Amino acid sequence: MKVSEWADQNRILTSEASAEAGIWRTSRAPYQREIMDVIADRSIEVVVFSKSSQVGATEIINNVIGYYIAQDPSPILVLQPTLDMARTWSKDRLAPMLKSSPALRGKVKEPRSRNSENTVLHKKFAGGNLSIVGANSASSLASRPVRILLCDEVDRYPDSASTEGDPIQLAIKRTQTFTNRKILMASTPTIDGISRIQAAWETSDKRFYFVPCPECKEMQRLEWKFVHWDEGKPESAYYACQHCGGILEEKDKIKMLQGGEWRATEETNRVAGFHISELYSPWSTWQSMAETFLEVKRHPEQLKTFINTALGEVWMGEQGEKIESHELMSRRENYDASLIPDDVLVITAGIDVQKDRIEVQVIGWALESQSYVLEYHSIWGETSHRDVWGSLDDFLKNQYKKENGSVLKIACAAIDSGYQTQAVYNFCLGKIGRRIFAIKGMSTAGKLIAGKATRVGKQRVPLIPVGTDTAKEVIFSWLQVDEVSAGYIHFPSNVDEEYFEQLTSEKRMVTFSKGIKKLVFKKIRDRNESLDTFVYCLAAFHILQPNLERIDAMNKREPASPPPKQSHGFKRPAKKSFVDSWK
Repeated sequence: MKVSEWADQNRILTSEASAEAGIWRTSRAPYQREIMDVIADRSIEVVVFSKSSQVGATEIINNVIGYYIAQDPSPILVLQPTLDMARTWSKDRLAPMLKSSPALRGKVKEPRSRNSENTVLHKKFAGGNLSIVGANSASSLASRPVRILLCDEVDRYPDSASTEGDPIQLAIKRTQTFTNRKILMASTPTIDGISRIQAAWETSDKRFYFVPCPECKEMQRLEWKFVHWDEGKPESAYYACQHCGGILEEKDKIKMLQGGEWRATEETNRVAGFHISELYSPWSTWQSMAETFLEVKRHPEQLKTFINTALGEVWMGEQGEKIESHELMSRRENYDASLIPDDVLVITAGIDVQKDRIEVQVIGWALESQSYVLEYHSIWGETSHRDVWGSLDDFLKNQYKKENGSVLKIACAAIDSGYQTQAVYNFCLGKIGRRIFAIKGMSTAGKLIAGKATRVGKQRVPLIPVGTDTAKEVIFSWLQVDEVSAGYIHFPSNVDEEYFEQLTSEKRMVTFSKGIKKLVFKKIRDRNESLDTFVYCLAAFHILQPNLERIDAMNKREPASPPPKQSHGFKRPAKKSFVDSWK
């Protein structure tokens, strides 16, 4: 019996784990059939699934697990990106399948029984067992032989499991005692050159799903470039046949999928590779994809997500990119800190501490992720002395007049604590009300731009971790926007050449650490303070989390007449949140 046949006969989808409860039907998404069946094919050892979201990848993994529990009991390992994700997947996706499918019911002991044979992360059944682990946990990858290895979302794995090395290689080592092992690697891809699923895909036979045109019957891959719509009307989206030019509508997709077939484009030994995008998904439409594309196309960071998760393709162009400083300098506009544009809605400051000075950048934030550099200022003096910190305190009290006559203050400031750490803590002490925070840069890829604050030192000063690499990704994508639109960075007339040289002082490059590919930012000039302080300004913005649309709407309202004063005695003011009133 094939995996797809077993699933069609035995899987029951529940409402708690699926949007389409009821009997499993592979015919709902016919491209899933071969992906499942090839896993049990004796001639295939490794299956690579490079995919978008919305294509049923999780259910494919579930079906494979169910098949091996019921038909071919074996030691199985499911590798999720983190331990938390492993627990969530086990509770939300695996447990409902084990409970609802008659062929599996009773094969795994009930979790409520006082028995270690069924825990959230380890389940035992006759002839085998199932372990669910996180790629970030080295200890969980160090024991038990495994015949069936299922690696989910491999591009989200850490570079190393603690200090033990690449988590995929650690997991594969556990399969070496089995001559009939099966390894599945599935993921949406990320960045060209460092994507794990891309590297695995290159070793495979590279299969694509070809579907027939209802008009001319010619077989073809569905590609985004053949999706069209009327100007400004994504709801009119259709697919144009590559061969006859015929207009194919959403209702044609089902018939096309049913007539489709997988075709290998390379020859390889024992490695089957499959690529599928959301264009094929019965749970998505070409219209919804067009709508999403129009929303994100002017936002490089959001467009990257669309390319990865909707099209299932790697993001090109980040590796080794270099933005020319003179090109940015030529974009300077006729404004400065003395009179700032009306578009500015919120102002943040980023501060970098050096031995003999403090560097401060002030940035105004506008709608559509546009930003305005308002000023860049150096406060000279030994940072071990009090005077220079008093000057910084005075500077952060500056007010900025807009063209319409209104005035803005610095709403939030972020100070890097990497140098003169205690002096930074002392300065930030008691300034939560002014939203002045100490931060600590974290250069690990994928970190939040502004993480959760911890309390440090005897004085319990809030310290906020900042994902500097993530912030630089966003900033460099904005710097590539060369016309006024979403993400565009505006520069004032008075910032000099040195500012732009520092802003473009880093370049993203692929490096190797213990044989693992990593994409890191490398300095190509000695000084990079304007880039660093821009990062801290962005971190301050993320700490603040202002609702710019709401602020803009409030600014445009006619001022209301104040209600008559009423005296009701003393009333305690409402307690304010950590960063009040902005969300």
